[in-house]
Parts: sequence; C-alpha cells; structure tokens
Amino acid sequence: MRPSHIALAVLVTAVWGVNFVVIDIGLAHFPPLLFSALRFLVAALPAVFFVGRPKVAWKWIVGVGLALGVGKFGLLFIGMDQGMGAGLPSLVLQVQAVFTALFAAAALGERLPRVRVLGMAIALSGIGVAAVGEGIDGAALGFVLVVVAAAFWGVSNVLTRKAAPPDALNFMVWVSTVPVLPLLALSLLFEGPRADADALSGLDWSGVGTIVFVAWISTVLGFGAWGFLLRHHPANSVAPFTLLVPVFGMSSAALFLHERLTALDWCAAALLVGGVALTSIYRPALARSTAPGARAPRPASPADLLPADTTASRTPSTASPQGSRS
Repeated sequence: MRPSHIALAVLVTAVWGVNFVVIDIGLAHFPPLLFSALRFLVAALPAVFFVGRPKVAWKWIVGVGLALGVGKFGLLFIGMDQGMGAGLPSLVLQVQAVFTALFAAAALGERLPRVRVLGMAIALSGIGVAAVGEGIDGAALGFVLVVVAAAFWGVSNVLTRKAAPPDALNFMVWVSTVPVLPLLALSLLFEGPRADADALSGLDWSGVGTIVFVAWISTVLGFGAWGFLLRHHPANSVAPFTLLVPVFGMSSAALFLHERLTALDWCAAALLVGGVALTSIYRPALARSTAPGARAPRPASPADLLPADTTASRTPSTASPQGSRS
C-alpha cells in the first residue's frame, strides 16, 4: 500500500475509535435508543437521495438493518449508558469476529480450522478477563448488553455475506433507513415521550455535533474511505487495520474522558485482539494454494470485509475484525 493509503486507513480507524468517545458524550444529551435512531436518520438523509437505488434485495437490507441498527447499536448504546464507558466497548465489540465465525459455520457451512478455533478460544478468554474487571467495577449489565450487541453484529455480518452487496456505501445508506422507525418506537415505549421531548427541546450545538460526527464523519465518510481502500488493495491488506480501532478507542477514552485503564483491561485487550487476529485474518486456503493442483482461493468480495463501524456503519465480515458512550 502507498504511504498515503496507509495514512488514510489509520485515519479511518482513528475516527472509528474516537467515535466511541463521541457516543459517550452524546449519551449525556439523548436517551440511548433515541440517540441511535437520530444517528441512523441523519446517516440516511440526505445521502439516500444521492447513492442510487438499492443494489441488493430488500430482504437483505431489512434483515441487516434490524440486526445491525436495532440489535447491535440499540444494545450497544444502552450498554454504554449503563456505565460501560467509552473505551472498553470498543474492545469488547471485537468478539463479533467469534460470533460471526460461529454463525457462518452454522448457516453457511464455513469450516472452522484449528487455528481459527484457537483464536476464538483466546478471544473468549479475553472477554472473560474483561468481564472480571467489569464485575469488580459494577458495570456487569452494560457489559452483558455489549456482548449481546456483538452477537447481533455477527448475525448482520452473515446476512451481509449472503447479500454480497457490490457497493458497500450504497448498502450502508439504505440499511440506515431501516432502524429509524423501530428505534423511535422502542424509545417512546421504554424511554418515554417526555424524555425524548426533553432531549429534543434542549438540543444544543454539542448534541448536534455528536449526531453529525457519528452519522456523517464516522459512517458516511468513514465507510466511503474504507470502500476506496478496498477497491484499490486486497482485502487481506486492508482488514488488519481494523485491529487499531480498540487501540484508538481505549486511548482516546483515557485521554479525553479520563477513563482509567487497569492491568486487567490491558490483559483483556492483548488476548482479545490477538484472538480476533487469528479468527478473522487466518485463511487456510492461502496456505493450500501453493500445493500442486490446488484450487485458487475465491477472491474476496466487498461483503467479505465490511469494516466495523464504531458507529454505525457498514458491517464487517469474518475477515474484518472491528467496527460506539459507530
């Protein structure tokens, strides 16, 4: 990769990492479900009028929209609002790679080689270490909700693999139209009309800024830049950069929000990132391709490496670890 393209990849992952801090700030202005709904509304409008018609069947757009927008981001925002902070969710969400591999094996018949199983075990041990730390700090409910959010992310990844969208940005913008009404309905039901009205009536520039950042900067511009990189470089050259997301997420939370990083946090980070790297990046077909008469591995499609939004974004597949108090 050119130095300028490497710099762009690092910049995008930095934006996705900092996005967790922005979400944390936004949750001080909005109830979590309302905030998530506004984020998708602004990500979809006015972009939906400029990206063209959907390029995959509506069943995939609706399925991914519900799993990613309502399941993943709804639970992520609630989990962060329950005391998870901004740094640790950027790390815990990476367990989506384990869920994606398991769901893909069950639904798509994908093999689970020993190295990938080992990576999953290492990643899950990292989640266990992180859970011990969260149990001590008293944010166990938020931790569980973020883990469930990662499972919904895995579901959306498998659906995205089935959809195989030829244009990830077009797909993400149309997906963003789906969760708006369900999230608004859930917000009215569980957070209450008064809480929503108070948040909207008290809207200030800080609140507007958080919505614009998570919707346009992290989602639209971030995924647009990521799609540019995937068009110019092999997926296995671009995917490893997503491992920087929790690095930027945890460090920016410590820098801007003064979140304390304990020894358990760093131990969990090392285990989880290392396990995700083995689970997501290892491709046995590459190793076999040198054997006489071996079939060449299938080239990666855009759906194989949808990055992690840390915000909201386009969904990652088993080859892309990632991805928001994106």
